[in-house]
Amino acid sequence: MSDSTGYSQVLELLRAESEAISKAAARLQAAELDRVLSILSSCKGKIVLLGVGKSGIIAQKIAATMTSSGTAAIHLHPSDALHGGLGIVTSDDVVMMLSNSGETSELLELLPYIKRREVPLVAIVGSLKSTIARRADAVLDASVDQEACPLNLAPTTSTTVALALGDALAMTLMRAKGLTEDDFASNHPAGQLGKRLTLRVADLMHSGSENPTIGNDASWMDIVSTISQYGLGAVNVIDDEGKLMGIVTDGDLRRSLQRVGPRDFSFANLKCDELMTRNPVVTSPETLAFEALRLMEDRPSQINVLPVVEPDGMCVGLIRLHDIVRSGL
Repeated sequence: MSDSTGYSQVLELLRAESEAISKAAARLQAAELDRVLSILSSCKGKIVLLGVGKSGIIAQKIAATMTSSGTAAIHLHPSDALHGGLGIVTSDDVVMMLSNSGETSELLELLPYIKRREVPLVAIVGSLKSTIARRADAVLDASVDQEACPLNLAPTTSTTVALALGDALAMTLMRAKGLTEDDFASNHPAGQLGKRLTLRVADLMHSGSENPTIGNDASWMDIVSTISQYGLGAVNVIDDEGKLMGIVTDGDLRRSLQRVGPRDFSFANLKCDELMTRNPVVTSPETLAFEALRLMEDRPSQINVLPVVEPDGMCVGLIRLHDIVRSGL
């Protein structure tokens, strides 16, 4: 296969799946969709998703998306359900079945037992005339004209449409529940996404005895000594009350030597007040660490350190770009 042939085939298949989703959206009936959303949003328990084969994998993904976005959901394998797993389904739950044919034998075998529990049944199927569609309390049409598979056999376009419908339902429920960024973050405490939404400057900053501070009358040598002692590449300049006046960095010291000259020992008489950057860019302890990172990087000249101050101007710490990057953001 030539590169150009492969490229054109991939584009053709992607367009086919995209068109299938568009057609599915155009087929949606407002009344039936409202019925589905009403059942799902009024669920007092959890949504139990069932599917076999590729539909089962899609059911797992939809369950995971719903759970992470504020709607409790689980995936239950139909075979497990037939051998005791059905005990997890309660009268407060909703069952959602995924089946392209709508005639999946394992799902059909479960129908009487689900009905016996008086649990609402929502179906995402490829045939509205199927048994599952007819027995469901609400159904969404996930039919496709043809699979993206060249043999029209492997579930491809059909599973893409089912997944898109599931994602749309999950996000609609998320909006209806009024989920906030903080709510979403509480469900994602690990990984880069979770850290971006939860990790704050206070979690990473150098504070207390680790916060390098010095008075504005400190000498050049005092500044060098303090920066060396803390090893953070900078020192916060504070007044007698502990409020931030400015910051002196390694770079400020180097520039002072360039300005005065290393052989001119008058640089030793330079005071902190002459070297510090007044009114520096600062952050607060409650600021998200990711926002502090953007504050350092999204500017013409990158900043490597930020003083951390409270709303009243009290200097409570120092945070470095290195600290944030090392956290995994």
